[in-house]
Amino acid sequence: MSVLLETHNLKKYFNTPKGLLHAVDDVNIKIEEGTTMGVVGESGCGKSTLGRTLIHLLESTDGQILYRGKDVTKVDRRELAKLRHKMQIIFQDPNSSLDPRKTIESTIREPMKLSKRYSKAEMNERVDELMELVGVDQRMRRAYPHELDGGRRQRVGIARALAMSPEFIVCDEPVSALDVSIQAQILNLLQDLQEQRNLTYLFVTHDMSVVKHLADNICVMYLGQVIEVCDAKSIFQKPLHPYTKVLLSSIPTTDIHDKSKRIITKGEITSPINPKPGCRFANRCMYYKAGICDQPQKLEEIAPGRNVSCCRAKEINGLD
Repeated sequence: MSVLLETHNLKKYFNTPKGLLHAVDDVNIKIEEGTTMGVVGESGCGKSTLGRTLIHLLESTDGQILYRGKDVTKVDRRELAKLRHKMQIIFQDPNSSLDPRKTIESTIREPMKLSKRYSKAEMNERVDELMELVGVDQRMRRAYPHELDGGRRQRVGIARALAMSPEFIVCDEPVSALDVSIQAQILNLLQDLQEQRNLTYLFVTHDMSVVKHLADNICVMYLGQVIEVCDAKSIFQKPLHPYTKVLLSSIPTTDIHDKSKRIITKGEITSPINPKPGCRFANRCMYYKAGICDQPQKLEEIAPGRNVSCCRAKEINGLD
């Protein structure tokens, strides 16, 4: 498989009254064409910011974003407009991401209208095709978002994202606002579309069961940094970073009396504003060692296909 998108030391900082907030800090990832990269971590770790920075909804602070080998952080507006056709996003909440004043037909047509590539007849034909593709009945063409349930609204959001035939789609927690039964339908739809159109996804979620079902590879983030990257199967079988162990231990189980696998962390979360050098999980880590864990950490391959940002990962996992 060829690499569709990769980043080198990607950073996205925000100015705040208290200093620079390091939302995305030195992120290095590779996403292969036709695969799904799941991005997981607790709220506020920078997952959504990473996704939006990759497709230029947010301007990066530093680093590189290579799309098919081309650095898209340095392109002009005209070139960026062409790239936007190839990179789209499905937002978390269809209630807020769809314009309440536009009909479903107008919403799906909007990207095509802005591109000025299609005639009116072509746009109408394309709207019909997309509505059928995502499972929205033609009788809904002139309906408004408030007249649809959550599942149908999200299907419209997916149709809009597909309007320009993109190659890469950021799925920003696209099922978290939906009922569980509807979640399964949307996830199955996304998988079917990926197979039919060879789509590449960056799937942002906090739900580990969802990412286990959908992702080929998983990127774990903590306070703006990537702390572990590997294939989905390996990370669930044997997580190597202490934070990943904590994250997986928090997955709900049907046995309420089984506490053997739960890891309870203590200590305060490090502030992402002007963070100090060293491991950002150190304050909460059960393997913390003074003087060692206070040093800057690097994402390194410590086993075949296993990249971890922890200087003690080999030791604590018996890989020495």
